[in-house]
Amino acid sequence: MKKYRKIGKKATVAMKRDLTHFLIDWLNSSSRKPIVIRGARQVGKTWLIRNLAQSTQKQLIELNFEKRPDLESLFSSNEPEEIIANIAASLGKTIKRSNSILFLDEIQAAPQLLAKLRWFAEEMPQLPVVAAGSLLDFALADHEFSMPVGRIGYMYLEPLSFEEFLEAAEYPELKTYLKTYPLHKEIPIAIHKQLITIMKEYLIIGGMPAAVSSWVRRKNLEHVNQIHFDLLATYREDFSKYRGRLNIDRLEDILTAIPRQLGKKFVYSHANPEVNTPSLRMALDLLGKARVCHRVFATSANGLPLNAERKDKFFKAILLDCGLVSAELGLSLHQLSSISELTLINSGGLAEQLVGQQLRTLFAPFVPPSLNYWQRTKTGANAEVDYVIQHKNQIVPVEVKAGRTGTLKSLHQFMESKGRNLAVRINSDYPRFDLIQVKTTTASAVEYSLLSIPFYLVGQLHRLLSEVYEDELGVHES
Repeated sequence: MKKYRKIGKKATVAMKRDLTHFLIDWLNSSSRKPIVIRGARQVGKTWLIRNLAQSTQKQLIELNFEKRPDLESLFSSNEPEEIIANIAASLGKTIKRSNSILFLDEIQAAPQLLAKLRWFAEEMPQLPVVAAGSLLDFALADHEFSMPVGRIGYMYLEPLSFEEFLEAAEYPELKTYLKTYPLHKEIPIAIHKQLITIMKEYLIIGGMPAAVSSWVRRKNLEHVNQIHFDLLATYREDFSKYRGRLNIDRLEDILTAIPRQLGKKFVYSHANPEVNTPSLRMALDLLGKARVCHRVFATSANGLPLNAERKDKFFKAILLDCGLVSAELGLSLHQLSSISELTLINSGGLAEQLVGQQLRTLFAPFVPPSLNYWQRTKTGANAEVDYVIQHKNQIVPVEVKAGRTGTLKSLHQFMESKGRNLAVRINSDYPRFDLIQVKTTTASAVEYSLLSIPFYLVGQLHRLLSEVYEDELGVHES
């Protein structure tokens, strides 16, 4: 029987988030500092902290500065003792510091309070303090106060990953199967087909908690679609907060252009040919700060870190969630059911969105996710690899593509020019490991190992890469 949790008047499926373990470790750490959770609106920041308090039996002291701007006045002092006394009096609660969590929600509405977190770190370390905000990057970009560098930590929250979706949809055994799957083991046909089918569901439903909860509870695609458009409407309503900065129509231009340009170098004129580029560039910057979209920058990929050779003029863009993309493109689960290879949908753009979204969840919780791809612009010899990632001290190219190895011409050129020994291909086929020996378009011989994995194993990519490096290539990773 499904378990539901009451939130207000709505029943929602009780979902587990993998980052709960990170927060529990933070809560139990002797060197704990106040932590700031950063993520787009409606990705589950508030739920995550409420669930943390409930699961650890802590008293939650929750202040929402967007709903109650007047609560900021409780922090007029720089003395934590006085601030806590003010909060206790206002809420009519006794606050036991070692058994409570102070949660400052939507703190972007009172950004100057971020500077006061240093006093809690220094003078009241026994009280766990969490701050969260959906438009926090705007506050951080414009702040005129001194940020408590070194006295606070950050955590980055994305939509539910595919593995979190599996657990929410009551397939915990499949999640365990993926987390323990070894490359040398053959995946049974029945399990492979089941996972591909669920992946198609995820492609349409996405990882926004409200959409996932509705799907698990009602299995009604029309209602999920309504939630997606409600979420998109919420982001559009947020545009009013930028009204003084930019014409809202430009934000709308970019929001609708990204799904159409998935998998391609983003071209501003394709968003609106009648508008000047600077205003569209500003719109994309604002949506990026709101974490509604993410840019994937081209890199030369000659060494680490990858962003050190970032080419700011060459980038692709993805939205924060594949479900929102599918809603914008008008795709349905019925349309996907007869398609065996996900890279065939939307000319492969939606598959790149799916992979990019999953790659962002592989970063450590305290590291801001960033994505890169490789592009060579040379007359008569252009080449592009969908993603380039860092795996420990290695640079690994990732292609999202079906078909024979002969279709991987750009990947062959990358491997020949960079001298790398391992690449990754992601498609809907079974996992396999091949030795590639081909000649590039310039007749240069190239040899490398190719790890091919299905979309549902992207969440295990780093573990599988370690397995290949150590077991197949005999490389000791540092």
